[in-house]
Amino acid sequence: MNIAQHLSTHDIKPSYQRIKIYEYLYEKMNHPTVDVIYKNLVGEIPTLSKSTVYNTLKLFIDKGITSTLTIEDNEVRYDAAVESHGHFKCTSCGAIFDIKYDFKDVAMNKLKGFEIKETQVHVKGKCNQCLTNKN
Repeated sequence: MNIAQHLSTHDIKPSYQRIKIYEYLYEKMNHPTVDVIYKNLVGEIPTLSKSTVYNTLKLFIDKGITSTLTIEDNEVRYDAAVESHGHFKCTSCGAIFDIKYDFKDVAMNKLKGFEIKETQVHVKGKCNQCLTNKN
């Protein structure tokens, strides 16, 4: 994906910092917090501030190319995958994985007469790697 072009397509000026922040979200797919993004990019971009990361992510959300994810009450994470999907959080290692699932059929069959704007599903348990390492 050409990230600069993707940002431009969504009426976002593709500055170096914006490109690097979106590139991190898109390539890592690790559902990072602002702190994680900042810590991973500040070495490459010494002028980066947490405020810039917050403001950039808010812009990405407003333009529809990033979504927020809150699995724990005090922890907002960010996701470049904006299509409908769920999340699995490992209770051992803390990793978050995307779950591909068609929520439209489930929601529409159960909620006739409602207008659904957003669907979020969060599942918690132990990931395959943690289960394998346990044995």
